[in-house]
Amino acid sequence: MISRSTFKDGDVSGMLLRQDGRTPIVGVNDAHSAHRQRFTIAHELGHLLLHPGREVVLDRPVRVNLRDKTSSMATDREEIEANAFAASLLMPAELMRSELQRLPATVRQDPDLCAARLADIFAVSTSAMGFRMINLGLVS
Repeated sequence: MISRSTFKDGDVSGMLLRQDGRTPIVGVNDAHSAHRQRFTIAHELGHLLLHPGREVVLDRPVRVNLRDKTSSMATDREEIEANAFAASLLMPAELMRSELQRLPATVRQDPDLCAARLADIFAVSTSAMGFRMINLGLVS
């Protein structure tokens, strides 16, 4: 069982718990915004699909991936891949380009306003949208 105290300090956004023979469990910090929770869930799904996990010994061997404040700092290959997976899942490139073209020209000319509008459409944070727009080459 995952205790609420796991997320108590606010540093941990989520975690993926995998035990052999059991259904994987994604835990999410419910103190975080809905947009952050959505990204965290997508990030943990990225770990589930892309990475075998890290061994951690509790009362029996399990594999755990934690998402915390260092996960978004682009310092660990697996975290970078999980973030890229989450961004692609929540903000698909072709749909992003399509929605961008639907915005009024005056909005498209202002990167901050553009990111805010697209963030609302895709239900993500403006910072996540800003990174996605840069990574897709939609803004410089």
